Amino acid sequence: MSALSSTDPRIAELVDAERRRQDEKLRMIPSENYVSPAVLEATGSVLTNKYSEGYPGRRYYEGQQFVDPVETLAKERAEALFGVEHANVQPYSGSPANLAAYLAFLSPGDTVLGMALPMGGHLTHGNAVSATGKWFRAVHYGVRRDTGRLDLDEVRDLARAERPRMIICGGTAIPRTIDFPAFAEIAREVGAVLLADIAHIAGLVAGGAHPSPVGYADVVSTTTHKTLRGPRGAMLMTTAEHAKAIDKAVFPGLQGGPHNHTTAAIAVALHEAAQPDFAAYARQVVTNAQALAAALTARGYDLVSGGTDNHLLLVDLTGKGVTGKVAAKALDAAGIELNFNTVPYDPRRPFDPSGIRLGTPAITTRGLTAEHMPAVAEWLDRTVTAAAAGDESGLAATAAEIRAFLADFPVHTPAT
Repeated sequence: MSALSSTDPRIAELVDAERRRQDEKLRMIPSENYVSPAVLEATGSVLTNKYSEGYPGRRYYEGQQFVDPVETLAKERAEALFGVEHANVQPYSGSPANLAAYLAFLSPGDTVLGMALPMGGHLTHGNAVSATGKWFRAVHYGVRRDTGRLDLDEVRDLARAERPRMIICGGTAIPRTIDFPAFAEIAREVGAVLLADIAHIAGLVAGGAHPSPVGYADVVSTTTHKTLRGPRGAMLMTTAEHAKAIDKAVFPGLQGGPHNHTTAAIAVALHEAAQPDFAAYARQVVTNAQALAAALTARGYDLVSGGTDNHLLLVDLTGKGVTGKVAAKALDAAGIELNFNTVPYDPRRPFDPSGIRLGTPAITTRGLTAEHMPAVAEWLDRTVTAAAAGDESGLAATAAEIRAFLADFPVHTPAT
């Protein structure tokens, strides 16, 4: 990064500081990961210089001789990896991808049935502060109070009563397997379009560590980072029947020219995800999450739904005498990065909730295995206990301990 250091040393300093931070901390936000050097190189390539409104073979600008093959490769690799008939790799991120699905199938005011945000859903699943909640009539389902698990009987009853035009399954804080066949059956019964939002679990689906929605959902949306280990972007995947509607919704419906450097990096990440070692990675992510869940449960932590089937854990800290926000701040200072998070039926405010959300995608990429999860649980417990007591005296020592530990698990990203 010599050019950046020479041109803008302050930004170069901040980038290098972020690189060191990512090296030295246990990064456990479930939506974060480390990309490969190849993905980084593609993201920073000269493709960022090119404007390409339209689709391969149908552009509004000349000079697409090399951009078209890049996008075609990304599209074909997505279709092969996920077993879909059509993929659109142009959405800028997960929220625009979901909005494009709305645009493709709905009209303003139509009813949408999605998971409530406090229960584990996403803002774009009809939350009141989102455009999806302002432009559409949103109805929400949740989880059972006694189990913390999705109640499909409630989903079916709501679908029959509200007759939604679209049903959404998936979310941001769901630690259990999503039953795509059951959602598809409900959607068919009420004549609704089924959107499967697999942004969090796309890498697990690609690696065979979570069931696929393909063949059940009418349209599948996903980000390309998180467990898929690609750049910050998104994709929409669907059947040939809906391909034209999806493509028109993305462009010209919502976007102008795609970000060609991101498209290239998506293509690289999809190529990497098609390799045999990626399936082993996906399985290890789940194994590590379940080992961490067991270690935390043994230390008296209350895990929403009692555990996990995938990459993330949602922990209610009420019984530990500390709020999620206070715990998250202390954990960050102690070298563990995660996020405070609302838990189902949380009596506290969203910006100061009762829970924390954590996951294993990034630490698994670094090479940690199930044998390391008891140590991670011990660092977590030590810090949460200190936070509950208002004692910050040992946080720096824990951070140093974690730094020394992670030195044996280097991040293979270029230094500045």
